[in-house]
Amino acid sequence: MNRPILVRDLLRFLKLACSGALVLVLAGCARKMPPSGGPPDLIEPTIVSVIPDSGSTAVDRTGAITIEFSEGMDPRSTLASVEIAPRLDWKARRWSGRKLQLIPAAPLRENQTYTVFVGGDARDWHGNRLKSGRTVPFTTAIEFPPGIIAGKIIAKGFPAIGTYLWCYPDTVAPDSTGRDFDAVGVADDRGDFRITGLDVPGRYRLWAFADLNHNHSFEPSTDLLAPADTTFELSLKSAVATGLELHVTNPRAPGRVKGTVLDTLKDDRGSIRLIVQSFADTTRRLLYDLESSGAYDLQWEPGRYRVRAIRDFDRNKIWKRDEEPASNEIEITVEPGGELTLPVFVLVRPVPAETKP
Repeated sequence: MNRPILVRDLLRFLKLACSGALVLVLAGCARKMPPSGGPPDLIEPTIVSVIPDSGSTAVDRTGAITIEFSEGMDPRSTLASVEIAPRLDWKARRWSGRKLQLIPAAPLRENQTYTVFVGGDARDWHGNRLKSGRTVPFTTAIEFPPGIIAGKIIAKGFPAIGTYLWCYPDTVAPDSTGRDFDAVGVADDRGDFRITGLDVPGRYRLWAFADLNHNHSFEPSTDLLAPADTTFELSLKSAVATGLELHVTNPRAPGRVKGTVLDTLKDDRGSIRLIVQSFADTTRRLLYDLESSGAYDLQWEPGRYRVRAIRDFDRNKIWKRDEEPASNEIEITVEPGGELTLPVFVLVRPVPAETKP
């Protein structure tokens, strides 16, 4: 017959547990916790889904727009990166875990095509940028408009990825602050873009907007806004225009200048230098110390320059014409974002003053 557990036995059991005598027994019941620390999160977030989905028709004019990400996102950067064209005001923007819900302040327009776009500046909680932006067109009409314009951004002096393609009727000039475009595309990592859901017949013009300072507004001093030279006319018989190449250059991008200085005099005193004089500012002279090999790979602001190589024997940064070897001087033009390989500079001995004509 089992003896009943007395209160004093229970108290004795608890006393032993607190003293550590039963630590092996109790350890088996402890909840396992993940180790602290661990490797940093370097995985780029992605967009899992957007509702309404791309190409959706007869969309509920009073419904919400929902964007789901692959992980938790930083609300501030993500909200700044999400827009819609034509532009809408929002009654509410709510987060629920990895999902962002956008509730319009007024019903969507009848028979209107909208494009939701998410820019690549959206970040997760660990600061990782979105792997790629996305554009999602949908319409409140029964049928999806068939018009499409597609092509490639040929970028010079800036990365093409993330460049927006604003689409306007050809009679409308863009309002760089109003985001009043009819449709929008975003260039991928290859520079390719695709704008869909355009009404036909219609005439359209594209503007490339590169947000180089990533503040989601156009600032002429830093950003780029360039029009396409071509007006696209879409019709029921020809509703698709593809193969567009839009060349956009950042006029402030530095150019790359490469070359070599050849010293056949076998005199290793001092330093090999480049003397660079700008045509735009004749009071400014730049000096570049080169490695003993004489090779250089530099970046200069766009413009015209005079360039010469010297061997500065005493390293005083002043060329002594009658004593120190130098090359001929050449004139060059550095294009924005361009690459220029200069002729080899050959150092020769100076001509003594008494032998000069």
